[in-house]
Amino acid sequence: MMKRVAIALAGTAFALSAAAANLSMAVPGAQDISGQKVLTFIAKDPPGQRCNGNLQVAAEIANTYRVPIQLLPASLAPGLPAPAVFYGSQVIVADGEDFNGAASYQIVADVLDMEGVPRQAKSGLLFQEGVRQDLDALKATIKAGGK
Repeated sequence: MMKRVAIALAGTAFALSAAAANLSMAVPGAQDISGQKVLTFIAKDPPGQRCNGNLQVAAEIANTYRVPIQLLPASLAPGLPAPAVFYGSQVIVADGEDFNGAASYQIVADVLDMEGVPRQAKSGLLFQEGVRQDLDALKATIKAGGK
């Protein structure tokens, strides 16, 4: 009985490690020179609707967290899905995976909070009432396809 349990646990651990290996990819510039993980947003060439929304999420994250952020067109990240968001080499969202490449502030913020990424001392302008209304209107226009 114990042998069966041990074999089942080993098989589960192997399956989980194989699944985790699929979630890590070779992202250009995944770390800065000091070794800190970089938040990478990859957009389609030319930018697609979902990619523009992800860039708005990048702006919101920059207003809250002290994290290096890079925005890459898919042509500079060959072999990686687009749209996609990575923290270091770990996938947060990617085309064809969970959320189909469409990030939200909360999805990215949850990962950064779990990783212990420090927050800005003071939130940026995007969280002030008037600016926030304009940003939300822009995001709605992007979601509606520019209409």
